[in-house]
Amino acid sequence: MPKTTIAWELYRSFLGVLTEGSLSGAARALGITQPTVGRHIHALEEAFGTALFTRSQIGLMPTEAAVELRPYAQAMQSTAAALERVAVSHNALGTIKGIVRVSCSDVVGVEVLPPVLTELCAAHPQLRFELVLTDRLQDLLHREADIAVRMARPVQEQLLARRVGPIEVGLHARRDYLQRRGTPLELGELAGHTIIGYDQATDFLRKAQKTLKGLSREMFTLSSDSNLAQLALIRVGAGIGMCQVPLARRDPDLVRVLPKLVSFPLESWITMHEDLRRSPQHRVAFDALVHGMLSYARL
Repeated sequence: MPKTTIAWELYRSFLGVLTEGSLSGAARALGITQPTVGRHIHALEEAFGTALFTRSQIGLMPTEAAVELRPYAQAMQSTAAALERVAVSHNALGTIKGIVRVSCSDVVGVEVLPPVLTELCAAHPQLRFELVLTDRLQDLLHREADIAVRMARPVQEQLLARRVGPIEVGLHARRDYLQRRGTPLELGELAGHTIIGYDQATDFLRKAQKTLKGLSREMFTLSSDSNLAQLALIRVGAGIGMCQVPLARRDPDLVRVLPKLVSFPLESWITMHEDLRRSPQHRVAFDALVHGMLSYARL
C-alpha cells in the first residue's frame, strides 16, 4: 500500500496511457511531455508496488491491476471535472456562465433538446453545454454528467429529480410504405411486414415481449441498436418500427400502426445532483430542460 498521498496528475497520466495505448499518445492528449508521463507511470507503479503496463508490439498493454484500477481512476477524473465546473460557476452575482454537462438518449439529444439548448445559449451567451448521447444511465453521484434526461425513475436519494411523465412509444410506418404493403389491423399481420427492431436484447424489448406475444429478434428484418438508425429507417419507408409518439406527430408522413394494441409508456425524468441546486447555470439549465421535455411530452 502507498504510504503517501498520490497526486492526481499520476492518475491522469495513467488514464491517458490506458486510453491512448502509449506514453507518446498520452503525452499528446494531455499536453505534457513523454518523459513526464513515463515518470508518472513509474511513480504510480512504485507507490502501488505492482506493474501497471507491459510492453507489446502494439504498445503498452494494461496489467490485471491496471484494469481493476481503471473505474476508480475514471471516477476521480469525473469528480475533478465536476469540481472545476462547480468552482467556475461561483462567479459574479447574477451572472449565468460556465459549463453544464447533459446526458440523454441519442433520440432526445438529436430530436428534442437542440431548440432548448439554442434558446439557453441565446439567453445566456456565457453558458456552455457538453451533450453526452448515451442510453447508459450515467452516474450523477460521481458527476459523469451534471444533469440527465432519463427514461427511468432515479433511485439515488442524493438526486434532485423532476418527473416529466410518460412519453408514449408505439409502432409507426411511413405513409407510402403502408400504401404499398397494406396496414396491419391485428398483431398477427405484422409477420407479413418488414419490421425494424433491436439487434441486441434490451430491457425495453423484454418488456415489449410481455405485451406483444411472439415478438422476438427473429421477426426483425432490419435491426440496429441505434435508436437514430431505427428512426431513419422508419422515416425513409423501410418498414414498421417503434417510435416515440410525440416525435412521430411532428412528421405528417408517419402513421401510427395498431395504436390500441401497441403502446409503451416511457417514464421520463430530469435529474441533477442536489449539490448543484444552488449553482446558477445548473439551476437555469435544469428548469429549461424540464420545461422543454414537458412541452415535448404533451405534443
